[in-house]
Amino acid sequence: MTAIPNDANPRDRGGPAQPLLIVEGLKKHFPIRGGLLGRAQAWVQAVDGVDFVVGKGETLGIVGESGCGKSTTARLLMHLMTPDSGDIIFDGDAVGTLRGLSVRDLRRQMQMVFQDSYSSLNPRMTIEDSIAFGLVAQGTSAKEARTRAASMLRMVGLTPDMFSQRYPHELSGGQRQRVNIARALTMSPRLLILDEAVSALDKSVEAQVLNLLQELKRKLELTYIFISHDLNVIQYISDRVLVMYLGKAVEIGPVDEIYRAPKHPYTRALLSSRPSMDPRQRMHAPPLSGDPPNPINPPSGCRFRTRCPIAEQVCSDNVPLLGSVEGGEAHPVACHAHRPGSGHSAAPTEGVVH
Repeated sequence: MTAIPNDANPRDRGGPAQPLLIVEGLKKHFPIRGGLLGRAQAWVQAVDGVDFVVGKGETLGIVGESGCGKSTTARLLMHLMTPDSGDIIFDGDAVGTLRGLSVRDLRRQMQMVFQDSYSSLNPRMTIEDSIAFGLVAQGTSAKEARTRAASMLRMVGLTPDMFSQRYPHELSGGQRQRVNIARALTMSPRLLILDEAVSALDKSVEAQVLNLLQELKRKLELTYIFISHDLNVIQYISDRVLVMYLGKAVEIGPVDEIYRAPKHPYTRALLSSRPSMDPRQRMHAPPLSGDPPNPINPPSGCRFRTRCPIAEQVCSDNVPLLGSVEGGEAHPVACHAHRPGSGHSAAPTEGVVH
């Protein structure tokens, strides 16, 4: 891609029209070893060919059942795990290639906030030292790093005089998560990955942290990838939603459209599983039955077909494709029932996409 100068933000080389992140064919299979020589006997297909695009300034929510590959995807993006295959392109630069962006440079522009706020912090380091550590490791002087750490503490609503010399065990869960956000923002990233960042907090603190994230996004012009199993949180904070099932992306689209008119049977089941606030509207039948298939030996064709109420023979024979990663469709879905000419009885006629 050709870089277009942008005087407003020198780091924004590609301009607002160029996606900040493009992921193509991301794959990670974990070996299961056994025998005397410890050779791989089987492979867990944790992430198996995931494609998506994140635009500048947007929040992409990633949702799905536990074990669907959400957190593994986040760690692959950060290169905390090495992908087996696939391309990660950050603002026009391929990551990990000789002429592209190094992993070290990527981590200056992409940071991550983890779910467990306590284990994410070193219990032997003060809050100030934890926040300043990344800057010092990058060559910033200790004095300048401490000044930056104090500034970040103020930005997340914590008074430096009160919190900088405390240790993680002296803070509440919400305060520790604010520290983790401050530590991530200290590096001045453009993209923040939040992996279940509010799931361990009680609801009142969760709301405060979500509002803080929204405020920081506007103030610092950030882009978010927000991973959560909480459908209400995803709906509140996201601009677009990516739905994952058993290592694959099955649907992606604008949050309002996904929640108003989901296309994939799995997405419909997920949204139907939300408890109603009206006690008169009771759920009499489970929207989705059975456990997810074994990721070591997933079903042929569509991986959801063993639990899908509209599965047909074509779902077993052919793998449904999500669509172009370049965004040819605003709301693509990996389902034969929505693909013209797929052979499914519910598929639209040629040239018409539901």
